[in-house]
Amino acid sequence: MKRYKCPSKYSLRQKIIVLFLTLWLFSLLKLLNVKKILFPKKDIYFVEHSLSTSSLVRNRYAYVRNDFKYEINCSYIYEQEPGEIGKTLEIRKKDIIDLDDEDVIAMTSDCKVYQTIRRYHLKPVSPEEERFPIAYSLVVHKEAIMVERLIHTIYNQHNVYCIHYDLKSPDTFKFAMDNLAKCFANVFIASKLERVEYAHISRLQADLNCLSDLMKSSVPWKYVINLCGQDFPLKSNFELVSELKKLQGANMLETVKPSESKKERFTYHHELKSVPYEYMQVPIRTNISKNPPPHNIEVFVGSAYFVVNRAFAQYALNSSLAKDFLHWSKDTYSPDEHFWATLTRVPGIPGEISRSAQDITDLQSKTRLVKWNYLEDHLYPPCTGSHLRSVCIYGAAELRWLLKYGHWFANKFDSKVDPVLIKCLAEKLAQQQQEWVRLSSEKLFLLKSAPSTSL
Repeated sequence: MKRYKCPSKYSLRQKIIVLFLTLWLFSLLKLLNVKKILFPKKDIYFVEHSLSTSSLVRNRYAYVRNDFKYEINCSYIYEQEPGEIGKTLEIRKKDIIDLDDEDVIAMTSDCKVYQTIRRYHLKPVSPEEERFPIAYSLVVHKEAIMVERLIHTIYNQHNVYCIHYDLKSPDTFKFAMDNLAKCFANVFIASKLERVEYAHISRLQADLNCLSDLMKSSVPWKYVINLCGQDFPLKSNFELVSELKKLQGANMLETVKPSESKKERFTYHHELKSVPYEYMQVPIRTNISKNPPPHNIEVFVGSAYFVVNRAFAQYALNSSLAKDFLHWSKDTYSPDEHFWATLTRVPGIPGEISRSAQDITDLQSKTRLVKWNYLEDHLYPPCTGSHLRSVCIYGAAELRWLLKYGHWFANKFDSKVDPVLIKCLAEKLAQQQQEWVRLSSEKLFLLKSAPSTSL
């Protein structure tokens, strides 16, 4: 049987012509800038323009020209001026560039230079604040620049700060935290670090580790506040001290009677198991019932965040009741959300909230303002940023609401979602601090200058 060879579809000459035409077409399209027309590249917006383009950081963008098109007036943002709010929405469409962990390492490698560029030496403080030092426990695991901004905003040289970073965190993050802590005598890394797992006892233990170190500090702090890396203050240090004084030794935290569904978190034994989604390991409920809590403790629930006095912290670390309750809580789900809420209800504890007292919800407790998506339009206005696991990541249009609501701290903030809000919040708090310290100094001057009257 005769076989026929299939002739080549194109001759060599035709192939060369097609290749030449293809190259010519690509060159023409490039010349006409068609790529930018059809697939326009996002403009860049720097969260920290002066740093991102300077030699002080590693990932430098010195080649990018200055663009003052989106200069923001934070006073207009606070007043919710439509044009200024519109600018923030345009900024959010850009490619938002923030400092990487490596940049924070570079920035804090020379402490004197770092403190100068961040203007720590210009932070005003009043005698009232110096007489009322505060301790902070910061449990963090990512985004070194957000942690740096948080510390910069809440920092005062008479306070004390413990940083606990997750052992699972990237080495660059850990190095950045170590560098940051080395730049201040009153900022330190926790002496014992945990591998923190979601909703696990390790999250609670991280705060307890910091609490233990803070108790050994020479700073005579009055209250301790715990924060995470996506928190931000809503009060200046002066205002916060004034609010804490009003507590007169009481604790401030969420503590409510648990619902039936919440009771399952601590009435059944939980085991830490690997899961095929975002978190590597999570406590999973078994069908094994737990014994009742020790010492006839009545369990209340709340959040992981607290503002408690020094004596309460001492009790939580050293009392046999607290130790037994902590041990009992080890196989529960998210024990940090019932440990503090329950302890503050124990009769006779420093700063006690009576068991018979009404529930203190997250809206009544001023420790942390969190906007849940299922309560928007009911208890508070809609989120203008975005959502992560039902929690609002705030947008710039919420600046006024955040500062006026009355809480002391809020969660969540993310520079990649809305960089303007963080900038303006820090700016407003700095202005408030300066104003309150000035008024305090004037008041003290007037009291000292007032003529004494003899009876």
